[in-house]
Amino acid sequence: MEDARPLFSTPPSIPGPVPAGASKDHPANYSNPFAAPLDRDAPQLFGTVTHEPDYRAPASYDPQSQPRQLDSANVVPVLTPGAGQPELSEDLGLSSYSFDVEAIRRDFPILREQVNGRPLIWLDNAATTQKPQSVIDRLSYYYEHENSNVHRAAHELAARATDAYESAREKTRRFLNAGAPREIVFVRGATEAINLVAQSWGRQNIQKDDEIVITWMEHHANIVPWQMLCADKGARLRVAPVDDSGQILLDEYEKLLGPKTRLVSIAHVSNALGTILPVKAMVEAAHRHGARVLVDGAQAVSHMRVDVQSIGCDFYVFSGHKVFAPTGIGVVYGKSEVLDNMPPWQGGGNMIQDVTFEKTLYQPPPQRFEAGTGSIADAVGLGAAIDYLDRVGIHNVSRHEHMLLTYATAALQKIPGLRIIGTAKEKAAVISFVMDGFRTEEIGDYLNRKGIAVRGGHHCAQPILRRFGLESTVRATFALYNTCEEVDALVAALWDLRQGRNPGLA
Repeated sequence: MEDARPLFSTPPSIPGPVPAGASKDHPANYSNPFAAPLDRDAPQLFGTVTHEPDYRAPASYDPQSQPRQLDSANVVPVLTPGAGQPELSEDLGLSSYSFDVEAIRRDFPILREQVNGRPLIWLDNAATTQKPQSVIDRLSYYYEHENSNVHRAAHELAARATDAYESAREKTRRFLNAGAPREIVFVRGATEAINLVAQSWGRQNIQKDDEIVITWMEHHANIVPWQMLCADKGARLRVAPVDDSGQILLDEYEKLLGPKTRLVSIAHVSNALGTILPVKAMVEAAHRHGARVLVDGAQAVSHMRVDVQSIGCDFYVFSGHKVFAPTGIGVVYGKSEVLDNMPPWQGGGNMIQDVTFEKTLYQPPPQRFEAGTGSIADAVGLGAAIDYLDRVGIHNVSRHEHMLLTYATAALQKIPGLRIIGTAKEKAAVISFVMDGFRTEEIGDYLNRKGIAVRGGHHCAQPILRRFGLESTVRATFALYNTCEEVDALVAALWDLRQGRNPGLA
């Protein structure tokens, strides 16, 4: 069977919407969505890309009467790669073509939806990203041609499903630049990933009076599991503060580290503020004190190149649905030497070598942590999403989103009474704001009537909002398919609301 079985781990060739004059029988007639050569020497690695600020709207955009020049005071700098970081390797499969946002948009069928009689403008990407047609079709193909459990049976469909599942693990390894596929554990999402580390590594290694360090910027999923562990073990949770711009106070963070520090668990990007934390420096400081480090990358992986070996963290976690993949799939990266010494956190099938009534022998990682039937199709979908990002080029995505962030920041700052919450120098494409005289629910409802989807609320990050004296903000978050026209629609709607052109609202 090994010699005969086809390797279905490579997703089928599934084009997006067929352009006029093209057909499925003549794929060569399809227009190339990435038309112009890209400068492959442009640097990009940990944090985000470094480049000259580019505030140009996409070529297809008609500026009409809106000025496009941004004041230099509104420029949001990006991180500069540190010395000694590896160059981009050719095997990442990144696109060698320039970024065409209109072609990208054609790959996402939901963007053709109408909401309240208007075209959908999806600015809630921090909550979940939309899915390209290639991911949707890859899921369909799996269920039509490969559906089976993995690692267990000797029949053809089991071989196909196993190939697809393990291919997704390898793609995820390359996506994070992990050292080996065995360092990639599939779970349901970042929340489950953090709980796995807390319940396995944490219960084994955290003792009474030990300390766990987090920051003010954490999502509830990176607070509550550690609170529960501390309460159970008699350990102490310590919290690193931020300044008024939403930037971590590194000196204060380092003061929290000491001989009792066993774990540091930090966000890579704040979901509420967009702040990019200096995770490499924070990891190095924690390691000097002998602590392990978990980085929550849920809000980072869709915006920037992530290299776990460069960062140096012991764990890195993320959710697939934040990176154009299906819901129900997530990832724990763990260093081999750490995973090898962790006990399983759930028991059942697939994670065992041998079971008797007297004892059980467990599989090595990653299977040790994947009890039962996993989200196989969703893992395959994650692999397809990674393929899609590789074709587009994450460095292209970073450039595009940085342009949107600087453009939107400048435009929103001109609205009277609107205040942006989180103005750190290093930010991902997240803008949280409040507007005098309006509740966040009112703003979200009004924008929804205009077909604009944003998030209004505490974003599962109540402590950081309370740090700024707030219970909620409106959050607009950008992705690779958003445009300057959509930013203009957001800004125009907020001006209408500000100036009273808001029928139906008191």
